[in-house]
Amino acid sequence: MTGHYRSIFSAGLFAGQVIVVTGGGSGIGRCIAHELAVLGAHVVLVGRKSDKLFEVAGEITADGGRASFHACDIRDEETVKNTVQAIIVVHGRIHGLVNNAGGQYVSPLEAISGKGWNTVLATNLTGGFLMARECYLQSMRQHGGAIVNTVADIWGSMPNMGHSGAARAGMVSLTETAALEWARSGVRVNAVAPGYIASSGMDHYPPEMGPHLREMRNTVPMGRFGTEAETSAAVVFLLSPAASFISGEVLRVDGARPQVRMGWPMQLPDAQAQQRDAVRPFEGFHRARTPKVFSQPPSQLGQASPHPNPPPEGEGANSATPRESEGAVSSTPSPFGGGQGWGQ
Repeated sequence: MTGHYRSIFSAGLFAGQVIVVTGGGSGIGRCIAHELAVLGAHVVLVGRKSDKLFEVAGEITADGGRASFHACDIRDEETVKNTVQAIIVVHGRIHGLVNNAGGQYVSPLEAISGKGWNTVLATNLTGGFLMARECYLQSMRQHGGAIVNTVADIWGSMPNMGHSGAARAGMVSLTETAALEWARSGVRVNAVAPGYIASSGMDHYPPEMGPHLREMRNTVPMGRFGTEAETSAAVVFLLSPAASFISGEVLRVDGARPQVRMGWPMQLPDAQAQQRDAVRPFEGFHRARTPKVFSQPPSQLGQASPHPNPPPEGEGANSATPRESEGAVSSTPSPFGGGQGWGQ
């Protein structure tokens, strides 16, 4: 641990700004909150579990940043209205919103109940809509602002997670529509689509899924998992002035995995190629936590190097870690799809 977040962005980039991060109590949301805080923002953490939010707010404060938090079920319309109002009462306005909260569970379509379907859509689509709408109505319509939604690797479908895939696809469309309708108010709306991000969401799998999870990096052309910090950097860019002419777009952070095609012999880079400057893992988050599935003793895992992105032989281990969703349902990742289960 280096002692501070190593962001590639300029210090003070968000000085004086208030940025809301939903699902900020764990995983990628926690990482995003830390990076925004080190860049000068007052970060408002929103999630269901006050204890997690309290812990992350404490970390940010200990690192010299500013943070506050509000417990909120983003699926509940009145609660969302009241939460956004409370934030504005204290801070005056909201400059940015990161719609990171979400959650899902693994199931084939025929086994998904109506209740389960509605719950996942409420968490991954409706909740994000409610947060964005209220931030717009109560602040951004008057002052402008930037919104970044988190979706998933939905390209080519999401087998065994059809409810989440449908919700994420809906969020892509919502992002495009909001970008069009709210541009008149000086509001930009974009999305980030994480692929296989080493995240604490992986820890929701049963132990027998461990070998499968550890092999998932071999389905990615770059031959590794993404890190929380790599996803956070994409979010920060879209919130920043450098993206002032970008709206209605989806920025994928997935190592080119959606381009994999049956019949095409994928050639993974060797350890030396994986450490070249343009592609080696970015480990900016000083408080990153390795998922348990990668941190158990090798004797329990049946392999020599359980780390999600093991370094070349003879080099020190990196600290890539995953992220967990802050949703109302299980944040278990799909063996077939990317997105928030892998890193929110």
